[in-house]
Amino acid sequence: MKEIVLGSTGIRTPQNAFGALPIQRDSTEQAVTLLHRAYEGGMTFFDTARLYSDSEEKVGIAFRGMRERVFIASKTMAKTPEAFRTDLATSLAKLQTGYIDVYQFHQAGQCYRPGDGTGMYECMEEAKRAGKIRHIGITAHKISVAEEAVRSGLYETLQYPFSYLASPKEQELVALCREKNVGFIAMKGLAGGIITDSRAAMAFMAQYDNVLPIWGIQREAELDEWLSYMQDTPAMTGELAAFIERERTELAGDFCRGCGYCMPCPAGIQINNCARTSLLLRRAPSSAWLTPAWQAEMRKIAGCRNCGGCASRCPYGLDTPALLRKNWKDYQAVLAGQVNVG
Repeated sequence: MKEIVLGSTGIRTPQNAFGALPIQRDSTEQAVTLLHRAYEGGMTFFDTARLYSDSEEKVGIAFRGMRERVFIASKTMAKTPEAFRTDLATSLAKLQTGYIDVYQFHQAGQCYRPGDGTGMYECMEEAKRAGKIRHIGITAHKISVAEEAVRSGLYETLQYPFSYLASPKEQELVALCREKNVGFIAMKGLAGGIITDSRAAMAFMAQYDNVLPIWGIQREAELDEWLSYMQDTPAMTGELAAFIERERTELAGDFCRGCGYCMPCPAGIQINNCARTSLLLRRAPSSAWLTPAWQAEMRKIAGCRNCGGCASRCPYGLDTPALLRKNWKDYQAVLAGQVNVG
């Protein structure tokens, strides 16, 4: 079983980690069962966040009485010291623990530094001195923020989207983390559902000995898949490399990664899904995206106000209104039977 050492934290954990965002959609009993099975199968690193509704609470219930056997990472989207302290206190209570192994600024829009006037980094230092957190981390979708954080020497971990669709610049970010001894936690290893071949995704990740992927897990079948790769890790064969290259060619260019930075939309559009429905229809079982409820969500695109707010907030520089219109046109063609999907 391959292990990853998470940079200067010294945390040593098996190569696959548990992303606990999806368990907010499970019952408490289902979630706790999944978390226990993950631990029994070899996973020891569990990533959650204050933002993920009751995810922290479920993680806390699952690992009550066995806290020292696992690593727990959580996050805060606080923008003020007061909100930071409230979030941290709430997370500790929900997780039923006295400390969080890795505490991260969530979807940070800037690299917080001591003396920058926000007081946010000082909150991290205060919490670490008090023993409430053990390591300071940051998550980002903007590569400029990620690079600055890694170079700053202030953060022990970086969580950033990373998959076999990563650009050369994003792959350079992994190398920079290695150089600076910053632990790299890879989120969105399946590109928000666009990647559907888990063996290829795992083989790509396994090439990097300083990358810890956290896989979002909601169902037992998903967990079984990732646990099977703990002992039998897919190797990067010529066949898989060729497949990944075809995928990169097909998906090159402007596609929505589903990060949600563009939200909220004043017209109520679920941009982070509506802007990539065309891809999802072709690359995942289509029934979930053709329900009456989802058709109603897609119709909201017609009410786009062209305010430009989504485009201005997109970390990937996408023309989001144009992408929404394209996806609505494709979706209408599918509904009309003009385009066949799987």
